[in-house]
Amino acid sequence: MDYSRGRDASTSLSMTFFYSPDSSNYPCMHYLYIALALLVAYLLGSIPTALWVGRRFFNLADIREHGSGNAGATNTFRVLGPKAGTAVLLIDALKGFVAAYFLPQWLVGEGAIAPEHELYYRLACGALAVVGHIYPVFAQFRGGKGVATILGMMLGVAPATVGVCMLVFIVMLLLFRYVSLASMTAGVCFALLQLLPQFRPQQPFLVWVGFGLAALLIYTHRANIGRLRSGTESRVPLPWAKK
Repeated sequence: MDYSRGRDASTSLSMTFFYSPDSSNYPCMHYLYIALALLVAYLLGSIPTALWVGRRFFNLADIREHGSGNAGATNTFRVLGPKAGTAVLLIDALKGFVAAYFLPQWLVGEGAIAPEHELYYRLACGALAVVGHIYPVFAQFRGGKGVATILGMMLGVAPATVGVCMLVFIVMLLLFRYVSLASMTAGVCFALLQLLPQFRPQQPFLVWVGFGLAALLIYTHRANIGRLRSGTESRVPLPWAKK
C-alpha cells in the first residue's frame, strides 16, 4: 500500500489549511507578520510631521500652540508658510499611502494573507495610519485631523475615485476659500461616488468604509463646523481674492 501518497495529500491539505485566510489556524509567524504590519501602520501614522518640521527648521517648540492648535498641514500652511505646509501635506499623505499600499503587499509576499483578502488589510493598515495621525503616540496623542493621511490611504485603495475628489476639493477651495469645508465636501463626495456604477467597487464593503471616513472627517472638523456657522472660520488667502 502506497502510504507516501497519503502523506503527500495530508501535507498538501495541511498547507492549504494553514495558509488559507479563511482558516482560524494561521501559523504563528503569520500572526506575527500581521501584527507587525498593523503596528507599523499605526506608528507610521503617528509621525508628527508638522511638529517635527516646526522644531527642526523653524525653531518652533510646538505648532499646536499657534494658529488653530492643530498639528496638520493646514495649520502648518497658516503658521509656517506654503513651503513647510506643502512638505507636511506630502509626508502626511505618504504615511497613509505607504501603510495602505505597501504593507499589505508585504503580507501577501510573505504568504501571511491571501491575495484576494489584500483589500481588507489595505483598509485596516490605512485606517490605523489615520488613527495614528489623529492620536499620535509620539506627540501625546494630539495630532492632526487626518485629511492628508486619509487622502494617501485612499490613493492606495481607490485612486480613480480620489482623483475626482481632489478636483472637488480644489473647486470648493477656490470658490469658498475654506480648507475645512473643501475637505469635508471631498470626503462626502468620495462616499457618494462609490454608489455610481462608474466608481462602484467590486467589494461592497468599501462603500461602507467610504461613508465611515466621511463621518470621521466631519467629526474631526466639528470645531470648524462651529466656526463656519458663526462666520469666524479662517479663509485661505488667494492672490486674486478680495479680503
